[in-house]
Amino acid sequence: MFVSDWMTAKVYTVTPDDSISRAVSIMKERNIRHLPVVSGESVVGIVSDRDIKEFSPSKATTLDVYELHYLLEKTTVREVMKKKPITTTDDTPIEEAALIMHGAGIGCLPVLDSKERLVGIITYKDIYKVLVDITGAQSRGARISLLLTDKPGSIKEAADIIRSFDLQLRSILSSHEGTPEGFRRVVIRTRKKESLDTEALRKQLSVLDPHVKVKA
Repeated sequence: MFVSDWMTAKVYTVTPDDSISRAVSIMKERNIRHLPVVSGESVVGIVSDRDIKEFSPSKATTLDVYELHYLLEKTTVREVMKKKPITTTDDTPIEEAALIMHGAGIGCLPVLDSKERLVGIITYKDIYKVLVDITGAQSRGARISLLLTDKPGSIKEAADIIRSFDLQLRSILSSHEGTPEGFRRVVIRTRKKESLDTEALRKQLSVLDPHVKVKA
């Protein structure tokens, strides 16, 4: 999966010379939190609702509502935007984009094509959608969690047992985070089946992990 599969292609933007008031109006109207700042075809900045909130309170304490509105009208996006924003490309693997966002502590990435033109935006909400999709969290099938020996074929052993119950696999996720040396945590989700003997499945899988958890 690539960024192009999950990004929002219709991007709302502002220019450096637009007022903060205009940026706020677009964010509220479109229910978004980030706006790429463009000059011609180039992305020169990014402005978020947080940037605007951080700017406004310091000014708002001594201003009434009319003065604050005037301030937002006369202040340009240029004065609050983050310059030289981190960007990604439409052919970047989605997990790399997530890693960039996590490492930089940012909520979005403008997406550029091979000619450096803005073609989309990917946000933390899109990453959540990816997580829900690849984990099969919306599936109403069984969820099996096992601690398996980290050796070739260990996942296949578990999958073969699960398939023997006439279950179709929906997703398989594996992680070494927080596990003992030589083991890995594996979570397998299946497609929905009308009837399933979860206790019988758990008993057979307990040969691989005595503490296996099966939820249907």
